[in-house]
Amino acid sequence: MTTTGYEVLRNPFLNKGTAFTQEERRTLGLIGTLPSQVQTIDEQAAQAYQQFQSKDAPLEKRIFLMNLFNENVTLFYHLMDQHVAEFMPIVYDPVVADAIEQYNDIFTNPQNAAFLSVDRPEDIQQSLLNAAAGRDIKLVIVTDAEGILGMGDWGVNGVDIAVGKLMVYTAAAGIDPASVLAISIDAGTNNQTLLDNPRYLGNRHPPVAGKDYLAFIDQFVTAEQALFPESLLHWEDFGRGNAQVILDKYKDKIATFNDDIQGTGMIVLAGIFGALNISKGKLVDQTFVTFGAGTAGMGIVNQIFTELQRAGLTADEARQHFYLVDKQGLLFEDTPDLTAAQKPFTRSRAEFNNADTLTNLADVVKTIHPTVLIGTSTQPGTFTEEIVNEMAAHTPRPIIFPLSNPTKLAEATAEDIIQWTDGQALIATGIPAADVTYKGVTYKIGQGNNALIYPGLGFGLIASTAKLLTQETISAAIHALGGLVDAQEAGAAVLPPVSHLTAFSQKIAEVTAQSVLDQGLNREPIADAKQAVKDAKWSAEY
Repeated sequence: MTTTGYEVLRNPFLNKGTAFTQEERRTLGLIGTLPSQVQTIDEQAAQAYQQFQSKDAPLEKRIFLMNLFNENVTLFYHLMDQHVAEFMPIVYDPVVADAIEQYNDIFTNPQNAAFLSVDRPEDIQQSLLNAAAGRDIKLVIVTDAEGILGMGDWGVNGVDIAVGKLMVYTAAAGIDPASVLAISIDAGTNNQTLLDNPRYLGNRHPPVAGKDYLAFIDQFVTAEQALFPESLLHWEDFGRGNAQVILDKYKDKIATFNDDIQGTGMIVLAGIFGALNISKGKLVDQTFVTFGAGTAGMGIVNQIFTELQRAGLTADEARQHFYLVDKQGLLFEDTPDLTAAQKPFTRSRAEFNNADTLTNLADVVKTIHPTVLIGTSTQPGTFTEEIVNEMAAHTPRPIIFPLSNPTKLAEATAEDIIQWTDGQALIATGIPAADVTYKGVTYKIGQGNNALIYPGLGFGLIASTAKLLTQETISAAIHALGGLVDAQEAGAAVLPPVSHLTAFSQKIAEVTAQSVLDQGLNREPIADAKQAVKDAKWSAEY
């Protein structure tokens, strides 16, 4: 990296701005390029926060923070450390959704991301080299943006989801921001809004699919692993037709993770464990209805399914606990166009006297009497008062997780569910939700945000030099997070608050690293998992 002159000020990983001392300014050729006053990083942060607060709209606040990141990475994270709960929804969900929708209109320097075009596979390696710019990359987040949040296909605009997640990784767990890389795979798009926008910056053709698409993915993985052999490869927001296929192909070969499949399943299961800690129930006694059987929904189902087997059930016994509801209603063996992930969890029509009527969520809930209702449907308002009341009539502490995001796509609000169940429901939402005061009790609402678990998990894998991510390690991280709730507190949340993100991310990282060592999956010799995590942690200080 260049270390002298104006290039230092232009390099966000090296730049200190007005915090450069007079001696540093002389050494680096910066005399006369900055005002005379030398500031501390805390003085800079106070100044930047005042500027942040002057912005009215959430998107304006995000643009300010992205520009700050592009100027001075250390200052950005120092400031975020001080305001993590306030900044999380700005740099990531839900404001990132607005940033993605308006990406072409508000385009700024894209936070050191790499852009790979399916039309130019010969450029993959050079593109990665250029974006890395000599940095030692330990974490890669890649997206093709086919399944962004609940928004669908957003083409090259979806790079912001990878950027936002990397910011959360660093803010929550302390991963060195110089060692991470966001990647956009531009495979084309079928989003007509983008195609009709003259300012759209991505490929203007339908998505490449099938063998050609998977061949490109394979070329990418080969190049990425050759250039960054010690990296964790994180897949983000791939479509339901490709996400599981890609994960299955590489999960036993390299250290890799799909947040939508595994991360979502992990956070939901951790939330269920938190709820059961409060209700004193057992996982093996629950009946699960999943509303929305796409990538996220099936990731949740598979994670719970695996844990039920770890609790002693056979695979056949465990499968009997699940009922999948999608746009067709309850999914049966003969339902057309089932995905590979859905097929093992379908039901037989012979199980029901009213099989032909089970075409909507209300009738399924009335027939099944679930104890756990999970929403990943992106269908707003579908957890109606009728459905919630029906559920509450058959289980004393219903577990209800309306997880679709952003806000406008949520299946229900926490406030409504609390009122409808007379305060008995145990709730996690997909977006931040304010406390709900009802009949003198303040109910804290857990956020089923993957950010509660993936930063600690990923950091633990990196710190322990993990070769693979196994189900054993995943389970260890889930139990670590699910055990952090205060079950005795009135109105207790089922998941710990985002404001404590850094503390419990550290705990999850240590548990993850220890699991890697216990399985002998570390590349390098490591004697102490906690020490390895401590040694790898980066802090936002000059």
